[in-house]
Formats: sequence, C-alpha cells, structure tokens
Amino acid sequence: MEKINILIVDDHHMFLEGLAALLANIQDVHLTGTLKNGKEALEFLESNTVDVVIMDISMPGMDGIELNKLIKDSYPHIKTMVLSTHSDPKTINKLIQDDVNGYLLKNADKSELLEAVYSLAKGQNYFSEEVKEKYTNSMFARQSKSNEEPPLSRREIEILKLIVAQNTTQEIAEKLFISQHTVNSHRKNLLSKLGLKNTAGLVKYALEEGIA
Repeated sequence: MEKINILIVDDHHMFLEGLAALLANIQDVHLTGTLKNGKEALEFLESNTVDVVIMDISMPGMDGIELNKLIKDSYPHIKTMVLSTHSDPKTINKLIQDDVNGYLLKNADKSELLEAVYSLAKGQNYFSEEVKEKYTNSMFARQSKSNEEPPLSRREIEILKLIVAQNTTQEIAEKLFISQHTVNSHRKNLLSKLGLKNTAGLVKYALEEGIA
C-alpha cells in the first residue's frame, strides 16, 4: 500500500503537535504538512500532493466548513475529515451536504483515528458513532418538522429568496411583475405558515433549510 499523504489544519498548537507526532509514527502515513488556518492550507494544496486533509472547524479567518467546501470545489479527489470538539447537528448537516468524507470528535482514540484515515484512503467515508447518531436524530427532526409545516408554493419560495437577498418590497414587486400589496400578502402568509414573527425569522429559516 502506498503511503497516505496527510495534511493537518488546526490552530490549536498543542493538539496539532500531538496529532502530528501520532501520525508520524505510522508506517503507512506520510505527514505532508501541519498548518494553522484554511488560507495556508489552500496555498499548500496548489503545489503539494495530499490524499487526506484533517481539519478543525473553529479556525481564524476561514473555518473548517468553508475550507472543506473550497477543497471539494477545487480538489474533489482529496478526502476531507473534520476532527473537532463540535458536534452540533447543523454543523454536521452542512458538512455532509458539502461532501465531507469523515467526521470525528477530538475525544476519539488512536485506533479510531487510524481506522478513519484508512477508510478515507480506500474511498470510504467514516463518521464516528456519536456523529452519526446526532446526524440521524437531526434528520428525523427535520423530517418531522417538514411534515408538520404546510409546503411553500413556488412563488413563496421565490419571494423568500429575494427577501434573503435583501430586496425591498418594491424591488421584489418589480422583479416578479406583481404589486407591492401582493408581495406583502405573500410575506404575511410566509410568516403565518412558518410560525415566524418577522423578516429576520424568515432569513434564518431560509438559511437553515438551504433555500437561500
């Protein structure tokens, strides 16, 4: 088996050094670099061969969510794995939507970390049991919520997207060739359907549901 070229991106110096020391002693692994932020990682990938990027989520300048998406956009062959203390379902959902290949919590032991690395190297995804449980529970909750809410019409979704894009009522009316009164009626219907109080609630809903 060829060596697995791994890049670690984490702004916590002690953790970075500890993980690097652990992987450096694995025969099948070649540690190509250790970096502290996403910007450095993207620059590094331009001129280095990397098979797996292990990254944290909370980092200065560019978080792991954005870094994962940019890597997947520019280097789809590279496998990405999050190693983080965060286990928020929304974060997990977003990363899975953006094709992250693995997700472990930082309390994982050495054997699980290596199992994840080898899985990714073989083209298989790897998610810890706790992460899978949180994702599954979140999906059930979203499905239940979806079943309870009346579906939005195509016109309501169009208006919601324009609201999120910070268009005024007049601008929405002009773009959709409808009256401002009709726009306001749709806005009121959206608030009523979704049980929300104001435009900020609509924006938050749209972002959470991936409508925007």
